[in-house]
Amino acid sequence: MKITTTQLPDVLIIEPRIFGDARGFFLESWNRKAFADRGLDVDFVQDNHSRSRKGVLRGLHYQLHQPQGKLVRVTSGAVFDVAVDLRRSSPKFGCWEGVELSDANQRMLWIPPGFGHGFLVLSETADFLYKATEYYAPEHERCILWNDPEIGIRWPLDGEPALSAKDQAGAPLRAAEAYA
Repeated sequence: MKITTTQLPDVLIIEPRIFGDARGFFLESWNRKAFADRGLDVDFVQDNHSRSRKGVLRGLHYQLHQPQGKLVRVTSGAVFDVAVDLRRSSPKFGCWEGVELSDANQRMLWIPPGFGHGFLVLSETADFLYKATEYYAPEHERCILWNDPEIGIRWPLDGEPALSAKDQAGAPLRAAEAYA
């Protein structure tokens, strides 16, 4: 597996080894020992799977208490995946990283606790999977406004995104509850 650091040093692009032939391919998406040997010694407690259509934008979500680390990947389609540093003590507070994840490139993204997360679907549909280090706790979930100019995410949009009511009502970074 190849691990690449991003401009946010704690957010990592992970490219698994892919073994393919005329029949198809095989890859190992999670191996506790292999990841721990590379410094990612985490305990996942929940797996999630979402399917969304083109133009759907989900996020930027985080849990203020019980913060989740997430290992995310796409098994069908393509998304533009984004992590935003929400740790006020971090020199990268408010900075973002965006990576295309797809079934073609098989990349994964590690988003540690303390970061907001969102994605935009680029393909007709996308199946998005993620492993989480904490259980979903809706009472602690918060949402940062996806298009906050202070963050300045350059979403590869083709028109207006499809948003949930929760995502439409996200808080600007300046007014949001964040981590210490």
